[in-house]
Parts: sequence; C-alpha cells; structure tokens
Amino acid sequence: MTVTGTFADGAHRLPLRVYYEDTDFSGFVYHASYLRFMERGRTELLRSLAGDQSAMHQEGAGIVFVVRKMSLDFLKPARMDDLIDVVTWSSELRGASMHLAQEVRRGEEVLVRAEVVVACVRDGRAIRLPDGLRAALSRTHRTIATDR
Repeated sequence: MTVTGTFADGAHRLPLRVYYEDTDFSGFVYHASYLRFMERGRTELLRSLAGDQSAMHQEGAGIVFVVRKMSLDFLKPARMDDLIDVVTWSSELRGASMHLAQEVRRGEEVLVRAEVVVACVRDGRAIRLPDGLRAALSRTHRTIATDR
C-alpha cells in the first residue's frame, strides 16, 4: 500500500503541482479543479488511516463513501506551476458521517476552504462508520473555528 502525503499537526497534507489542464483560459485554476484536488486529499487521508477504499468496499461488504454536502469558500487563486497542499482533517464524527475540513494552501496562504460531509453507505443506505475508521479519524480531529 502506497500512501501519499504526510501528517502534521493532526491534519493530512497532500502536496500537488498545478498543471495546465487544471487552469482556465486566464491561467488561474478552474474552480472545478479544486474539487478534484480535495477529493484526492480525502482519498489519501482515508488510505493512510484505513487502507484502500476498494479494499474497504470488498471487505466491508459493499461500504462506500459519498459526499452528502460541501461548502466552499474561494479566497485566492492558484496558478499554473504553483505548488499547493491539500490539508484535510476531521471536524466532527457522527453515526454514519464524517465531517471533514479542507484547505488548499500555497505555502501557508489559504486559497480555498471547504467543509465536507461524507456519508458511509451500504446498499444505498447510510450505516455507522466502522469503529476502526472512527478511531483513526478521531486522531485527526480539530475544530474548524480554531484553524482559521
């Protein structure tokens, strides 16, 4: 299992470079590209804590994770060739959902903030987060308010 990114200060950091394909005609990162960056950040957080999602799906008898809600705040643009970090941590754990906070940063400058609710689902129905994942996510728990 290869894990991308590192943990620091209770959060997962995924380094990325902005490529031409991530930008629009102005040379700035296209807004939808941030969604892909953040999906990669969430995937690598889960991979580092609980392993491959496809293995969880197979071993957990069909468990999948779906984004239920997302709130984004675009603060500053990234540009082609920028080195950015996608920083992800859990802000709240509920029965069948994990509330994650994410920031896309260039150095320590926050470019985009997101709050994401991800539901744990099997056969189209919400189910309780697996205990092992819940315990692992609790190690990345920080409140959103203190991180702004």
